[in-house]
Amino acid sequence: MSSPHNSISKPSDDSHFRRNSKEYAVHVEDPEKQSKIPDNSVPVLEHPIEHYTRFPNRWTRIRARMREPLAEFLGTMIFVLIGLGVNVQVNAGLFTQVASSEKGDYLSTCLGWGAATAMGVWIAGGISGGHINPAITLGFAVWRDFPWRKVPIYIASQFLGAFVAAGFIYANYIHAIDAVEGSRHIRTVPPELPGTSSWFATYAAGFMSNGSCIFDEFLGAMVLLIGICAMTDTRNGPPPPGLVPLGIFLLLMVIGISLGLQTGWAINPARDFGPRLFTAMIYSRKVFSYRHQYWLWCPILSSFAGGQFGVFLYDTLVFTGNESLINRPNAAARAAHLHAMNTETRKPPAGTAVDP
Repeated sequence: MSSPHNSISKPSDDSHFRRNSKEYAVHVEDPEKQSKIPDNSVPVLEHPIEHYTRFPNRWTRIRARMREPLAEFLGTMIFVLIGLGVNVQVNAGLFTQVASSEKGDYLSTCLGWGAATAMGVWIAGGISGGHINPAITLGFAVWRDFPWRKVPIYIASQFLGAFVAAGFIYANYIHAIDAVEGSRHIRTVPPELPGTSSWFATYAAGFMSNGSCIFDEFLGAMVLLIGICAMTDTRNGPPPPGLVPLGIFLLLMVIGISLGLQTGWAINPARDFGPRLFTAMIYSRKVFSYRHQYWLWCPILSSFAGGQFGVFLYDTLVFTGNESLINRPNAAARAAHLHAMNTETRKPPAGTAVDP
């Protein structure tokens, strides 16, 4: 808030900029607008002094402490909301009782999820790094210097954002789902048909073995993390910070086009678990019992494992920064007080954050 008033001040070293550590208030005077009284030479401001504060009310103070997890929540919510909206529109549009013509195809789904991820990164990237994926958060905590104290709140925010997004999409498309299912009281889970719960969470193709499902998700998450590592590595020709979401869009799109057929390419534990938990409230517990707890060992554990291996592979073969576990000095280097190269990497994956 600003509260202009006339004032007379004595010269001091901090007369032009003062900071109150308790309230983060800033005192600003314009030295160009000062004049002096001839008899005592005391500077007088011809224009008012302005006072600024980072926290004009209680909510701004709370938000300052929670800004990163709030950004992860909002970014993940928008990412999953747009992605699930694409799923429902494309699949529901195949039924004549919903639409007179098809409203998309598999390419639409790949493009939609790619754009959804880019939008989520754009929203959260400048504040939290725009992880919007627990596999990214854990991968950079294990192999890079991402603070472990932030991991639980980041992951919780991502799961909550995905859960809320599923609720919004279900409320928006409830009548289309009713038309496809035949009644408000009917909700089906694969392998039952039409299996509309698959519009929210991922379910494997019937011809897939459990081992093949695990490998499919592992491979997709590995490619995702390798791509993100490359985009945030300043020594490997990264795109400008503002264009990183565009790179993320292309990365997600090509993963879907090339690896999305068999398991639905969750490659993000929050993207699958949040909507799956919501559908468990509407459909039944079958969403969790499907294929002997498929939800746990495929879209969650396999995505985490693939992400870990992706960062490990990139750091082992390419990355030279000293924040990587792979580049930690050995005993001989420590004895000689030697360090790895101090390369600056962007905050993954967007890296446009500037602390206020």
